[in-house]
Amino acid sequence: MTLSNLDIINECDSFPYPYTDPALYNASLSTYYTLRIPDCNHDLGYMLPSVATVFDNVPNWSLDHDARTLTLTAGTNASERSAAVHQTLLALRQTGHFKVLDKWRDELYGVYGPGRELLFSVERSASPLFGIVTYGVHMNAYVRGKDGELKIWVPRRARTKQTYGGMLDNCVAGGIAVGETALECLVRECAEEASLPEDIVRERVKSVGCVTYFHIRTEKAGGETGLMQPECQYVYDIELPEDVVPKPGDDEVEEFYLWGVEEVREALGKGEFKPNCGLVMVDYFVRMGELNAENEGDLIEICARLHRRLEFPTL
Repeated sequence: MTLSNLDIINECDSFPYPYTDPALYNASLSTYYTLRIPDCNHDLGYMLPSVATVFDNVPNWSLDHDARTLTLTAGTNASERSAAVHQTLLALRQTGHFKVLDKWRDELYGVYGPGRELLFSVERSASPLFGIVTYGVHMNAYVRGKDGELKIWVPRRARTKQTYGGMLDNCVAGGIAVGETALECLVRECAEEASLPEDIVRERVKSVGCVTYFHIRTEKAGGETGLMQPECQYVYDIELPEDVVPKPGDDEVEEFYLWGVEEVREALGKGEFKPNCGLVMVDYFVRMGELNAENEGDLIEICARLHRRLEFPTL
């Protein structure tokens, strides 16, 4: 079966909507626990009961089964809270309780409150356990031939990767660490993943907005399934000279292909793209006019779903 463009969106933006399936949405919320800190009247993430209950009677955490909340009680500032979270996660990693912690990255993601205040930081691999909003960058790289034909650079993820091994990706993508700007993250990832010279990236790259979605992890992601992953991805485009060829700069990318639009759309239809990369590629085709009101009957729904309003504070 060939996936439609809306199917591709649905695979990535898979958390139920209150107005399209209120019964499923309400049933989901009644199941999950919410992540909180004292004196902040906003939920910071949704957690599976199987995850939240592991924190019962753990120092610096308070689990309320009646309210279905998990509250980080330690600290009065970001530094103190971050230290408490890190101590807990190190202990959980040593016990081997959560499979996602096997992919420990030593990279910190920020958890933000109202007014974009940094509340605390969390190890990247643990972010799906808490269901917090995470941030990243995705870049589409393309060339225009002498005949004007659009061709797109598409990498294949290393088949040895624990997450989405062997699937297709956007040319460059990566998570934004605490204290890092989106552009600096992109420049770093361009060097690491695609061996693109910094001067060319800074000169040619264009910021083209962002996409937001709420993903529920499946077995493709590795580790526990059903973990929640709301994300904001800053999107960039770059037109590369024909003589600039992306090359794997680390062990995360196996090879790069230079494909025409129809080749990319065929791979999308076969489900070969990592879910959020497929969503970013659909966004790209909308912006480039390849998907429009004449050839895509679900265009309005697709455009709305590319920019989901998340239920937690964001930057």
